[in-house]
Amino acid sequence: MADTTDDVLPTVTPDDIARAARIIEGHVVKTPCDRSFSLSHELGAEIWLKFENLQFTASYKERGALVRLSALTDDERRRGVIAMSAGNHAQGVSYHAGRLGIPATIVMPKGTPAVKAENTKRWGARVILEGATLEDSARFARAYGEEHGLVFVHPYNDALVVSGQGTVGVEMLEAVPELDVILVPVGGGGLIAGIAVAAKAIKPSIEIIGVEAALYPSMYNVIKGTQLPARGDTLAEGIAVVHPGAIPARLVQKYVDDIVLVSETDLERATFALLIIEKTVVEGAGAAGLAALMADRKRWAGRKVGLVLTGGNIDPRLLASVLTRELAREGRLSRLTIDIPDRPGELSRVSGVLGDVGANIVEVYHQRVFTDLPARGTELNLVIETRDRSHLEAVLAQLEAVGYRVIVKSTGAPPALG
Repeated sequence: MADTTDDVLPTVTPDDIARAARIIEGHVVKTPCDRSFSLSHELGAEIWLKFENLQFTASYKERGALVRLSALTDDERRRGVIAMSAGNHAQGVSYHAGRLGIPATIVMPKGTPAVKAENTKRWGARVILEGATLEDSARFARAYGEEHGLVFVHPYNDALVVSGQGTVGVEMLEAVPELDVILVPVGGGGLIAGIAVAAKAIKPSIEIIGVEAALYPSMYNVIKGTQLPARGDTLAEGIAVVHPGAIPARLVQKYVDDIVLVSETDLERATFALLIIEKTVVEGAGAAGLAALMADRKRWAGRKVGLVLTGGNIDPRLLASVLTRELAREGRLSRLTIDIPDRPGELSRVSGVLGDVGANIVEVYHQRVFTDLPARGTELNLVIETRDRSHLEAVLAQLEAVGYRVIVKSTGAPPALG
């Protein structure tokens, strides 16, 4: 069920979005919307990328935040604002509130990536880590705000915020009027609602498709009438919303053509592809559109597809994990377990075989105790780097040819592209 905090739901019109565009002009980056020739070639569609990860705070969220802050009265500006956010809305509110001289307090879930919390503090906001989920943080923020007389700035269930996010759609169709479809990551629904209102007004025939992490199918449930559970840890924590906003949900029901779900593996593959192919860093939520395209290529084949790269605030350790996991899926990084005699020179022999076939040893260690091998044997564990899966198969064949029994511990998932 959508968040129904407001008894009377305001709407958002194309005129509202046009006003929002005038408010943010000169204060928010008009990010590029460029064609990806490599992704287009690999995936069989004409793919255009809207680089909202290049905003000053690395997310589209500052559009809606600025529009909402600009509507405050002088008294409200003096009292200050409070917001709840998993990170990107927090940074948008913190940055523009600081720029406008408005005191800001941000409530973030306890599991928020450190990079987002630190970046929020950087712009002068007070950060409170409270609650296991965004909904928990929202309840605390509302209560705290009422107690201290602060104006609550909702990240998505606010018509002014939705109108600000809709400027993304205007800019995309200004840059590429011939787009057939726009794929939009969906959490609370503010971005897709705004884009849908704007895009359908400019080009009624365009399709607007929402993309959610399969672990958090909140808007999917609203549109499809299902009751799929929303829970778990997702790479796309920026769209890990249990209940979408009532205001955007109503607009999504009216203007959005479909909602699709993507798996965690899909999100990892897309994040990896954008880094390797486009040389651009996105968080899991920002890769959701590409994840949907990669997971169902036939649906988008031959069409002009716009993808919104919503943000680039990903924890470096998480990004490193995504990269190494994808290298394993492609057969470029593998863990081998080899039974060898426990005698001098045996490790050198294995190393020689690997060197002869062009494999690189990344890690190596022996296991002599926790094994079922005879006392004169040992388990050799190696992490090796190979060019691709066919190269890995050649390495395994050579090791077996000289008498070694090898167990490979790497995922069998197909490469990200190709």
